[in-house]
Amino acid sequence: MLSSVTASAPGKLMLFGEHAVLFGFPCIVTAVGQRMRVTVELIDEAEFQLDAPDVKVTGYRKKISEIGLGEIPKGAKFVEQAVKNFIGTFGNFKGGVRIVTQSEFSSEFGFGSSSASTVCAIGALMQLVQGRIDQRALFDLAYKTVLDIQGKGSGYDIAAAIWGGTLLFQAGGKIIEPLQVHDIPLIIGYSGQKYETVKVIDEVKKLHDRFPEKIDAAYRDMGALVPLAKNALEKSDWPRVGALMNDNQRLLEMLEVSSPKLSAMIDAAREAGVFGAKISGSGKGDCIVALAASGKRQAISDKISTVGGSVIDVPCNVVGLRIESR
Repeated sequence: MLSSVTASAPGKLMLFGEHAVLFGFPCIVTAVGQRMRVTVELIDEAEFQLDAPDVKVTGYRKKISEIGLGEIPKGAKFVEQAVKNFIGTFGNFKGGVRIVTQSEFSSEFGFGSSSASTVCAIGALMQLVQGRIDQRALFDLAYKTVLDIQGKGSGYDIAAAIWGGTLLFQAGGKIIEPLQVHDIPLIIGYSGQKYETVKVIDEVKKLHDRFPEKIDAAYRDMGALVPLAKNALEKSDWPRVGALMNDNQRLLEMLEVSSPKLSAMIDAAREAGVFGAKISGSGKGDCIVALAASGKRQAISDKISTVGGSVIDVPCNVVGLRIESR
């Protein structure tokens, strides 16, 4: 049996269907080309050992029998829970496990670093212990891990990390459909602001409690955009995709998940001639995505920068989980 495996998985960006995906409507997510790498080594000591310098966790040690118990550093929670769930599902293994993580992207960007590290940890353990990776079993276990930590979530970031590419997804993995999409001409603008996803979801729920009919209608309308966007994406009909992105953004604004900074970045991108622009993800912070013709990319990037946004040069629609070394 192998004693060490390194796995990598991409981050993600939501293209269509934020928030509505939590209520059973489909969404479209794309994998982005900055990756999380996780090396998992089986060791003789009955310990869980973790070094994750990107999230300021180094020299973290715990007995395997105590995994998941006691005080856990924020940066260790997902990987530790992932190992606990793997042991609970597939049975204990002799000795312990040492894990080292290395991220190509900052956890600040909202690209899904926690989900990517969870997928890598479980995927590498599957390869080590079982000799193969079952994508569906990996999704189910990684999704359980996210719910154990956060209490809520749809799982689209888990799916993007595993399958990669661009996916049509429905909550809990009811639908995971890879789309036949070529390069998507996205510009990603980072706001420099952070806002916890769970907190945004809670605030939207309060809004729903006040205006249930209005918010339910927004969810339905958002869900209805997804099959239209799928068709346009697979045809590379970028003006149509952009118009649908603008429609999605209008619905997100009804959910009150924008911010002055995000709105300024979107307005700047539109002034510079994008096909469309919107928030990507839960909102209140993190990123926008803008769809641009090749000849306008620099002007659009410059315009986003003038209002304080940071343009992140990263490809999308990239490969999902892969084993880097054994």
